[in-house]
Amino acid sequence: MKTHEFAIIASGLDPRADDFEDRFFEAGCSDATLSFQKGAIILEFAREAETFSAAVISAFSDVMGAGAKVERFEPDPLVNLSDIAARTGLSRAALSLYASGARAANFPPPTARVTSDSPLWDWCLVSEWMHAHQKVDQQVVTRARLMKEANRIVEMGNIEPNHFAQQMRSRAVEFEDA
Repeated sequence: MKTHEFAIIASGLDPRADDFEDRFFEAGCSDATLSFQKGAIILEFAREAETFSAAVISAFSDVMGAGAKVERFEPDPLVNLSDIAARTGLSRAALSLYASGARAANFPPPTARVTSDSPLWDWCLVSEWMHAHQKVDQQVVTRARLMKEANRIVEMGNIEPNHFAQQMRSRAVEFEDA
């Protein structure tokens, strides 16, 4: 078993309720640090499971079992150069050189805020590029793909735990065996 770290942003429960924390604990979220920030419930998991997808699936089910609605998973799939540096262990200066094409060709273009001073990149595309250039291992790419897929499924709305699990398992086979 490995410990997998990620966060779930949730809603639908009153953090002032007497049983707020107990609901999550009793639903199986004892491996999550619970907080309430900017109007959202945040559960930061350190979940033990055989695979990353298994950890994500079980956490989703547990949060739903507590009566909360899963809004999204983090770490966020959109990243700035500082986020990329933190996730890869590379310096921000090195990443600026990659992004500008000065150090290597074909770094993915930004996908949001392209014309601003703080563009955002798709972490999946960046992690794939980084893996192709031997800067991160395949596990980083797999996690990025699974996290993006988990958020895509959640965005479909009104997703039940069994449907979420089925969708994630089908994608995990593709991603985790890559």
